[in-house]
Formats: sequence, structure tokens, C-alpha cells
Amino acid sequence: MVEKERKGPETKPRKSGPEVGPGKAAQARRGGLGRPAVLGAVGLVLACVAVVGGAALFSKTPAANPTSIGGLGGPFHLVDQDGKPVDQSILKGKWSAVFFGYTYCPDVCPATLQALGAASRALGPAGANFQVVFVSVDPERDTPAQMKTYIASQGFPAHIFGLTGTPQAVAQIAKSYGVYYAKAGTGADYTVDHSAAVYLMDPQGRFNRPFSHDMSPTLIADQIKAAQGD
Repeated sequence: MVEKERKGPETKPRKSGPEVGPGKAAQARRGGLGRPAVLGAVGLVLACVAVVGGAALFSKTPAANPTSIGGLGGPFHLVDQDGKPVDQSILKGKWSAVFFGYTYCPDVCPATLQALGAASRALGPAGANFQVVFVSVDPERDTPAQMKTYIASQGFPAHIFGLTGTPQAVAQIAKSYGVYYAKAGTGADYTVDHSAAVYLMDPQGRFNRPFSHDMSPTLIADQIKAAQGD
């Protein structure tokens, strides 16, 4: 699923930092189905769906045997919100929700991160074994300092990492997760069209199951508990 950011006054980033609020999810693929870039994105998403078990990738009901799903993820080299180099080992030892977005995202990204925050709190004691890894698809603007400010937003998960890096490094990890993203517009007010799925990785860093970006916090928490109990 590719979320195309709505354009308008509300999408303009503030020079002092991004606007964060609950917002509503952007309407997917609005008015651009004929564009070559979006057609390419559809092909990429379809390939990703084939890897993870058909329509389960964006279903609110994960595959019946999620532990058999694989093929997503892999090595990467980025930096976290403190500028510290990190790689795929950041996924080891905890259940991780990996989500791709950017700090100037007007609605889908903050809404998804708030849902993950609510889900992590709903986990209770099991939440200590759960973290969120937010990967920027806008390395041009998302510096470590920008990521650090953003992920500290109210309602976001307590255990969250904000990862960014060079355009090449971001492209590599996006490819390994089957994520589509593309810059939309020009000038300082550009947006980024991007996939909006959330990937649940197990404590060994292996893909377990997907979440749709618009799943409720309760359903997300239930699915994390189910995965932890497998």
C-alpha cells in the first residue's frame, strides 16, 4: 500500500521542526494511478506481497502461520537519533516494529507512531520486550537531531529508535523491506510518497508478520502478544 501525502497548507514543514498531531491517514494513490512512478511502486508492492504470503501483507488479519513468512529485512548501516552507527543487530533481543516514514509527514506517520505507542502501553509488562524502529525515507531533511526531536513527541512509543543515513544507505534498507518511496514536489515544501506497512520482526531479527498502518492499537497489541506466544 502506497500512501500519497496530501498537499496543501497543512503539509508545509515548520522551519523549527515538523508538526506532529494525530491527523487522519492520507488517501492512498489519490489522483496518480497513471504516473510511471506509481505504476512502478505497484509492481514493487505486488512483488513484496508475493514474498510474504499474498494479501496478508496489508490485511488486518495476519497470515495463519506467520512464523513461516520470511524474505524481508537484511543487513543495513544507518545512524540513530544520537548519531551513533547502527546495523541490523538493533533488532536482536526484542520484538521490533519497523516502520518507514519521515518527520515532515503530515498525517500517516504520526498517526501510525501514535497507534504503536498506544499498543506498546496496552501490552503491559510485555511491552518491555517491544521496541519501534522508525526509518526515515527523507535523509535530506531528517538529520539525527531532527529524528531525536521528532520521536520524543507526545504519544509516541517510549522505546523507539529513529534511524537515518545517506541516500544510498536508506535506499538499501528500503529495498530489503520492499518499501517504495519517492520525493513529490520541489522546493523546501516537498513531500515523500511512501509505503505505509509496519513490519514486526522477532528477537532474532526475522520477519514475523505485517501490520496495516490503520490497524487499531488494540489489534496491534493483540497481534504482538500472539507473536510473542508463538
